[in-house]
Order: sequence, then structure tokens, then C-alpha cells
Amino acid sequence: MKVPARIRTLEELAEVVSGAGSDLYVRWTDDVERDMQTGTSRDELTGVPLPGLSANPLTVESWWGERPMTTWVARRLYDYRHLPRLRGPGTKPWIVAGRPCGRGPDNEPLLTSCAVIAEIDSTVAEQATELVDRLGHDGWGPLDRAG
Repeated sequence: MKVPARIRTLEELAEVVSGAGSDLYVRWTDDVERDMQTGTSRDELTGVPLPGLSANPLTVESWWGERPMTTWVARRLYDYRHLPRLRGPGTKPWIVAGRPCGRGPDNEPLLTSCAVIAEIDSTVAEQATELVDRLGHDGWGPLDRAG
């Protein structure tokens, strides 16, 4: 499967995840090249350095069944859509591959040996929000500690 350099729609993201031969993750960052070079994250709450890059899995869980893949990937982006506001306008989601080496303080996978697969256009996070809002989530919000 040929992956575009930039994912522009939820449908395109769903297709990439469906066709992936290995586990893929979302990494929200303002500098993906720096991240690939350093290979580490820092716990924002305590400042503790982490032994890998924090990311969120895109792999579909078996309990999801035959539900739409676009809803699955929308949900994976929705929880962290607040990060560009908190970290600055250059922060965006990227699809990365890597080897899990542990868990971060929010139980997220920490990855080593990472490679960038594709950039996710900022409009895809907007599409994810629209889709989740249409689901009638009854006030569910992002995982935003600052609220």
C-alpha cells in the first residue's frame, strides 16, 4: 500500500490504518524531525524524561468489531485535539511506526526506533471532531487537563 505524504481526510486515514502491515501510532508534535532525532519525550506534569516517544495507537481493537474505521480513527484523534492550542499552532498529528518500549504516565505507549509514515493534515482533526459531535457523545470532551 502506498501511503501519501500527507493524509487529508478521515477516509484516507482509515484506509492507511486498515491496510497497515504493522502497528501505527499518532504522535502530536511541533517538530517531528527533532522527535525522530532525540527519540525521547518528557512527562509534562513532572518533567521526568521518558525512554521513548509518547504516542497513541491506531491499531483497531478486536472489540470494535465491524464498526466503521472512520469512527475509530476519528476517536483516536478527538481525545488530543486540544494539543495545538496548548503547545502552539505548529503542533499537529503524525502517523509514526515504532517499537513499544514501555508506558508513559498516561499509560500511553512509549516508542523507540521510530519512523515517520505520514503527516495528518490539521483539517483531519477537524473532521474527526465533526464526526464525533454527530455521534451525540453527550458532552464528552478531549483529554484536556487544562479544560
